[in-house]
Amino acid sequence: MTSAPNPLLLGRGLPPYGQFTPEVIGVGMPELLGQLEASLARHEARLATLEAPTWEQVMEPLHHVEERLRWAWGVVNHLMGVCNSDALRHVYSQQQPAVVRFTNRLGQSRPLYNALRQLQQRRRDGGLLLDGAQQRILTAEIQAMELQGVGLEPEQRQAFNAASTRLAELSTRYSNHVLDATRTWSLLLRDPQEVDGLPGSLRELMAAAAREAGHGEATAAAGPWQLGLDLPRYGPFLRYCRHRRLREQAYRAHVSRASTGDTDNYPLLHEILTLRHQQAQRLGYPTWAQVSLVRKMAGSVEEIEKLVEDLRRPSRPVADRELEQLGRLAQEMGAPEGERLQPWDVSYWSEQLRRRRFDLDSEALRPWFPLEQVLEGLFDLCERLFAVRILAADGEVPTWHGDVRFFRVVDPEKNAPIAAFYLDPYARPGQKRGGAWMDECLVRQRNEDGRMVPPVAYLICNQTPPVNGAPSLMTFMDVRTLFHEFGHGLQHMLTTVDRPQAAGLNLVEDDAIELASQFMENWCYDRPTIMAMARHWQTGAPLPEAEFAKISAARTFMAGTAMLRQLSFAQGDVTLHAHWRPDGEESPEGTWRRIATALSAMPPIAEDATICSFEHLFAGGYAAGYYSYKWSEVLSADAFAAFEEVGLENEAAIRALGKRYRDTVLSLGGSRHAGAMFHAFRGREPSTEALLRHSGLVGEAGRGEKASALAYD
Repeated sequence: MTSAPNPLLLGRGLPPYGQFTPEVIGVGMPELLGQLEASLARHEARLATLEAPTWEQVMEPLHHVEERLRWAWGVVNHLMGVCNSDALRHVYSQQQPAVVRFTNRLGQSRPLYNALRQLQQRRRDGGLLLDGAQQRILTAEIQAMELQGVGLEPEQRQAFNAASTRLAELSTRYSNHVLDATRTWSLLLRDPQEVDGLPGSLRELMAAAAREAGHGEATAAAGPWQLGLDLPRYGPFLRYCRHRRLREQAYRAHVSRASTGDTDNYPLLHEILTLRHQQAQRLGYPTWAQVSLVRKMAGSVEEIEKLVEDLRRPSRPVADRELEQLGRLAQEMGAPEGERLQPWDVSYWSEQLRRRRFDLDSEALRPWFPLEQVLEGLFDLCERLFAVRILAADGEVPTWHGDVRFFRVVDPEKNAPIAAFYLDPYARPGQKRGGAWMDECLVRQRNEDGRMVPPVAYLICNQTPPVNGAPSLMTFMDVRTLFHEFGHGLQHMLTTVDRPQAAGLNLVEDDAIELASQFMENWCYDRPTIMAMARHWQTGAPLPEAEFAKISAARTFMAGTAMLRQLSFAQGDVTLHAHWRPDGEESPEGTWRRIATALSAMPPIAEDATICSFEHLFAGGYAAGYYSYKWSEVLSADAFAAFEEVGLENEAAIRALGKRYRDTVLSLGGSRHAGAMFHAFRGREPSTEALLRHSGLVGEAGRGEKASALAYD
């Protein structure tokens, strides 16, 4: 009797979640890597015999190897993000070096590189016809191999590979430290006065945490209440807690996460930056930022810094006025912080000013945004704009947790499947990393039988789970976050590119990757969209018109402060990767603090260690690329402006424009340069004007200067 094959060896189809135990991963990854090594060796041997290799001879076997690794290691990485455990961490750390070694082996294959260059030369000579997507794929494969050190001499290659392995290990440790530091801090509150002013939903969440931690039969009314640093608790606590001392205690804990003791990330981030700098120089680039620019729309560090300055200039006076207004309000209400506002005061007094100015209580809107209705409204919008229907398919496929849902995307006219996605909506502190993200499960491609494999996405959020019989009630920010991630998902799922290497988000320039996600956020301020989904979960009453008017009016509230925060992160990132030197006098944290002090609306406190928990830069894909959020936001705001120009109430025009958006931005994926793709939709180059207008900063833009355009040469 033969045992069933290890599920990691499947390499295709929806993953059989429930079977991927740490033991299965520990056995399956070495077996898979052995099979892939043999496949690569056979491919290299065949390539050596070909005088004039064809696309099919070179690329199809290569994709087969790459796809099997992407599928299997993608499952493991996904589980690390949503079902983290000590056992999984242990097996991950055991297998990661071998995965990195094989990735380097693949990226440094001289027979493969030579065959790719032959294809490129044959195309240039006219002996090989390739379409636009194939040309981009070929160029990207060659660039990727060059950036993986295929041209290095043996000694340099050995150092490069050792550094790659070390960087992967450091990145994982950095992320684990953030998760552990977030999980281990808590504050138990027993005095009802300490939670006075907190919304009922937050008190219930904190009481549930206290019960789970073994503090008796805690209730929302009587306590005790346990605060944590996960955003569903920490964020609302800072907004609503009336006790400045407690806000300060929570804030200091949050910004100093992973900066001391066993979870200290300072040594890790210093080593990561040093290794990146060394890797760049091994590859012939002066800094890591120049390496990063290979896959960007921006052509230089100077272009990035110009964008930061173009947005900083109109934002600074607005942010200064915003903080002055918060201080005046605190003074009027007799609060001591009116004399000197501190960072832990900003969220609280922003909420107070929001209530006074717009009569808008962010937390009080939750009952109108239960998750199921928000999904229904989101899906209706997608049907209206993009002519797709989204159907629940819960229970049809295995999932990694009982909260995870599964949906199918179909063509309503043909009733034909287009794509599918998993949705994992709720926070699970200590097990699931914070934030929200979209990732690939399956990529659109043809299988060995020639049939099209529909793309499948992972959509992950961290909102408040259902509590005490109530559904998951979302803040307006939660709604925006869901729309954002779904925008990523749409670009992955609605691609019509048949070549997987350029389908969906693949080969989309990194600083255009947020276009589709941020575009969807704009619809959260579209009245028909919001009013169709916002109904009270108990009474069914629609959101009062006055409340929607307040949401719209508050769109630009504290926009200057928020803009400066993002610009500070963007400039700090690019400075660390373009100007900081390992042998320089300034430490990475010193550089980060200097930039934050200069650009942020309020300078950081002494123990601010945000750099130690900034996973985007040190455990994600945004190193030297955090500016991409603002670069993409220029694109997304300008794209949405096209809908505003035809009139959001003009249904026929909106549907026609939605089709054009789907046929360009969502359909073309990485098969064309992002600048050319945007031009195909908009008919011109992008401009910052719409972003400044949406942010309420257009009147400040250079005191009448013309809004700038992004270059994409």
